[in-house]
Amino acid sequence: MIDYGLQGKVALVTGAGGGIGRAAALVFARSGASVLVSDVNAEGGAETVAMVEAAGGRAAFVRCDVARADEVKAMVAAAVEIFGGLDCAFNNAGINRLGDDEYDDAIWERNMGINLSGVMRCMREEAAVMLPRGGGAIVNTASINGLVGNGAQPAYTAAKHGVIGLARHGALRWAKQGIRVNAVCPGVIETPMTAPLVANPEMKAMIDGMTPLGRFGTAMEIAEAVVWLCSPAASFVTGHAMVVDGGATAF
Repeated sequence: MIDYGLQGKVALVTGAGGGIGRAAALVFARSGASVLVSDVNAEGGAETVAMVEAAGGRAAFVRCDVARADEVKAMVAAAVEIFGGLDCAFNNAGINRLGDDEYDDAIWERNMGINLSGVMRCMREEAAVMLPRGGGAIVNTASINGLVGNGAQPAYTAAKHGVIGLARHGALRWAKQGIRVNAVCPGVIETPMTAPLVANPEMKAMIDGMTPLGRFGTAMEIAEAVVWLCSPAASFVTGHAMVVDGGATAF
């Protein structure tokens, strides 16, 4: 296992109550960072903290709905209060409900409020506390649907395109102040969110067949990429949308 050299650093992970966020919290802690775990799911967040601590790391949980500006502000303030600052942030919280009519106004607004505006709110508050410290690293969870079209999900696709745009904006805005901003673009990853796909043999076989590596990805494979982007090893990487999709977008 790789140690990404984050000893003494503080990392914040949203959507860390399970899946990719939980995996990232574990990799950040493995690499020496203290981790502020955040999610709307308090039970899942507490489980992630317990897993980090059981592995010898340091973590705390703060509940946050990224659709609420006041809660995002309080979450970032908690990282500073509990751990003394903020060096790395992984803006991972998001929703993806297959089968929703995303042209419905309420469903569209909820998608945008969490998947896009939530990322903006997090970036805004994170940068505000990183700037006085001389910089930091931010990674946003986008998707391969931020790079290619998806005929079934207009809101999710538009939001994830926007997340990549926010990463490129942040990279340009804060480069001279030492903040690097990137995005990670997962393909289909085996997480609680995709459990219905995994449970459907026909759907799973179809997705496996669309992926050159022939399988779903794992949460840990995404987490390793995220923490590398936040590490000193990626010191010359900013404004990048890193694809981790088993070759699905190589066609």
